Amino acid sequence: MPNHLKNETSPYLLQHADNPVDWYPWGEEAFRRAREDDKPVFLSIGYSACHWCHVMARESFEDQETAELLNRWFISVKVDREERPDVDSVYMAVCQAFTGGGGWPTSLFLTPEKQPFFAGTYFPKQRQGGMVSFGELLTLIHEKWERDRSALLGPAEEIVALLNQPKAENGKAEPELQEEAVRLYKRLFDRENGGFGGAPKFPSPHNLRFLLAYYGRRGDRDCLEMAERTLLQMYRGGLFDHVGGGFCRYSTDERFLVPHFEKMLYDNALLILAYCEAYSTTRKELYLLAAERTADFVLREMTAPEGGFYSAQDADSGGEEGKYYLFAPEEIVRLLGTERGESFNQHFDITETGNFEGKSIPNLLHSNPEDRSFGDLLETVYQYRRGRYALHLDDKILTAWNGLMIAALCRLYQANGEAKYLDATKRADRFLWKNLWDGESLHVSFRAGRRGERGFLDDYAACIFAQLALYGATLERAYLERAERLCRETCAKFQDWETGGFFLYSEEHEALLLRPKETYDGAQPSGNSLMAWNLVRLSQLVSEERYGPLAERQLDFLAADAKQYPAGYAMFLLALLDYRDPLPKVTVVCSERSEAARLPLELPAEAAVILREPGPECPLKNGKTTFYVCRGHSCFPPVNELPTL
Repeated sequence: MPNHLKNETSPYLLQHADNPVDWYPWGEEAFRRAREDDKPVFLSIGYSACHWCHVMARESFEDQETAELLNRWFISVKVDREERPDVDSVYMAVCQAFTGGGGWPTSLFLTPEKQPFFAGTYFPKQRQGGMVSFGELLTLIHEKWERDRSALLGPAEEIVALLNQPKAENGKAEPELQEEAVRLYKRLFDRENGGFGGAPKFPSPHNLRFLLAYYGRRGDRDCLEMAERTLLQMYRGGLFDHVGGGFCRYSTDERFLVPHFEKMLYDNALLILAYCEAYSTTRKELYLLAAERTADFVLREMTAPEGGFYSAQDADSGGEEGKYYLFAPEEIVRLLGTERGESFNQHFDITETGNFEGKSIPNLLHSNPEDRSFGDLLETVYQYRRGRYALHLDDKILTAWNGLMIAALCRLYQANGEAKYLDATKRADRFLWKNLWDGESLHVSFRAGRRGERGFLDDYAACIFAQLALYGATLERAYLERAERLCRETCAKFQDWETGGFFLYSEEHEALLLRPKETYDGAQPSGNSLMAWNLVRLSQLVSEERYGPLAERQLDFLAADAKQYPAGYAMFLLALLDYRDPLPKVTVVCSERSEAARLPLELPAEAAVILREPGPECPLKNGKTTFYVCRGHSCFPPVNELPTL
């Protein structure tokens, strides 16, 4: 019999709708039942493309014996972290406080008043490697709940009190933070394999974007080398899907060869931005190719017919991690013929011994990555691969991640001038405003004709980011006006006017045991860092008097956290760099309106470009299109030729 998840729209929750566990979605019904029955709540947080979430589901949540324990002693609640980032953020902080680490699935035990008293991540069905089995854990917690509840709950109250302590006073956003971050990156950089630190290695594209920008402003060639080496190795390794395009979540080894195979929309958006900026800096075609193949994957496999972008593709297929992506050499020879098949196998390192569980992940670690002679064969292999196994698609459309992808495709359009990318951004933007905006508020998600919760900070920040990118790619003022409107809404709903920064959720949302202000730039830039960048950009494009003080205050707020470990706050550092050392501001007066369409392709994407009608303040020079360039508080004489910035 289906449980209480049967009417949900989240693909992750629906994956568990037929479990023998009597799951509830997060909501008052579950906690009321827990109070009435005097039972603790088991809270399980994950997402649909999560490999270890699937493992725990197969071992425990689909197991009748384990389900009986959960149903007898607990009220079980399942949460999709992507639809409830507030619940995920609060209880992930709790998990980290309890255990010193975190991850998904996140497994917590709460009182009926939502107070956590035990936390962890994955628990195995059978005891292994020093880990208690999930069944043993359930039994132990049940016995403590019944016989010695005060001992069970005591430490939890101290942890929650600790998490609710106010943060340190705001700092001062000084350039020294950038310099310290660069020193940290240099210390952590893997000169042989690219990336930072050891395995597992995450892409963290905003780190690379900051290093590229820092090189552009300071000329530090080590920063360029770190960014280029990492971008090249990620593309050459198995982290990039050489058959179908796009990047997987992270690398389990130091060489970027063996990925964790799930593909997330936000990773691919942020990597498109990073590769485009590497291309803009170096003019090396390989970086543009990586961005284009990633974008083409998104348009082909991750785009809804109406234009919105889907969330993720699963790591598992046929019940095995990575099975969809693996090949044996005889498969390729059978498909392509002996001569072409052997050549393909050699180029993409598909061998008899394999590089992952006896099969091979295609990669270019031993081949020339600029060799494009296999294009037609890749298409044949791609079509063959699609017919072997099916990948689960998380087809919900998330506002925040769509905002990032819109911005990425705008940037790619500015890099290569291909209209299909700009057309895709406009369709996605129309989808967003039609389906994820209710006239007063953004919403988190859309699926099966239903909107999710009211939007959180990240939804607003990413949507502003997208509108600013659309303005940069088109110079159409409507996008700039929409960015301003959303910025006003964001400040009204989320800003802490007393101590600075932005809360993750507003007073319109459910009040949880913490009200976090996320600042760390992890797999995605934090909403606070993205808002810092947005405010800096608005101060350059719209009004320094209006947005400059807001940007300064936000940068100072972030500086207090960033000074502890500046390398973990790359998006903030990028905003700080743009604020303290901006590119010149360019005001363009066109002699003919049609000339404006080419400007986004001819001027640097990072420059603040303002389009104005001819007038007394900005007249045409010689009757031709005129460029007025200012830097800081100094302006140069107007010119008719496109300036070098």
